Amino acid sequence: MFSLAAALAVLAAGPVSTEIALPAQPAPLHGTLLTPSDASAAAVILPGSGPTDRDGNSPMGVAAGTYRLLAEGLAQQGIATVRIDKRGIAASAAAGPAEADLRFDAYVADARAWAAEAASRAGLPCAWLIGHSEGALVALKAVQGGPNADTDKICGLVLLSGAGRPAGAVLREQMAAVPEPMKTQAFSILTELEAGRAVADTPPALAALFRPSVQPYLMSWLPLDPAALIAPYDGPVFIGQGTTDLQVGVADAQALAAADPRATLKLWDGVNHVLKTAPAARAANLATYADPALPLAPGVAENVAAFIKAH
Repeated sequence: MFSLAAALAVLAAGPVSTEIALPAQPAPLHGTLLTPSDASAAAVILPGSGPTDRDGNSPMGVAAGTYRLLAEGLAQQGIATVRIDKRGIAASAAAGPAEADLRFDAYVADARAWAAEAASRAGLPCAWLIGHSEGALVALKAVQGGPNADTDKICGLVLLSGAGRPAGAVLREQMAAVPEPMKTQAFSILTELEAGRAVADTPPALAALFRPSVQPYLMSWLPLDPAALIAPYDGPVFIGQGTTDLQVGVADAQALAAADPRATLKLWDGVNHVLKTAPAARAANLATYADPALPLAPGVAENVAAFIKAH
């Protein structure tokens, strides 16, 4: 009778949250493992660009808690998650290299290592990569090269709000309204960086985007084409995209799906970039970025969990 009561108490307590560290150089990487009592699968949530932390928040005005809410929703469906602070961010700040030494592949190697760690901690042969925004590109790059020692711990991919075009195309679209001559200067710098050529003389007005110390990272990132990366991958892929996303469009998700006809594409009506229910109107849409009390849009966690459990 006591053992039954103890078991019921464990179930009632819900998933267990554990701070974990992944050995890395020059310092460990940090994350949160959320484990339900009946975990049938495990996943790593890969954050988007900039100083986005493990919960999906950023000092740049984002407090939506998207990754924490997704992890909690998946736990309710029996899926364990590790959500991470990227190299150089939050609790993993000490692991960040100097800006001039950072390359996109550092995030890729970390994603593979986290997948192996998540699988090991869950007692499973592999873990899924759930990439959000730029994290979707990290996930796609992490499975390149076919089955090998680097990729065999990755069960499959869940790509949420991920671009379907090279970053340069997205940046040019975003800068279309920039006044001349700055727009022409920016496009010229982009073209050079895409070709792998550093630009020594950047106008002060463009220094925030193209300063010399960030150019090596940009040159490692700009040539990557998500559609070209997804095409050769033969593992299971779920593509989720909201229709009121102001940063990534439905056309991006459709481009990814067209490049991988075996992928599952799910469009969420009235859902924005941070996976919350939001109108298309810009001010009201962006207001959800700062609202941690607003839940994930209905269906997001459920659809992701159903796909993972079916594969």
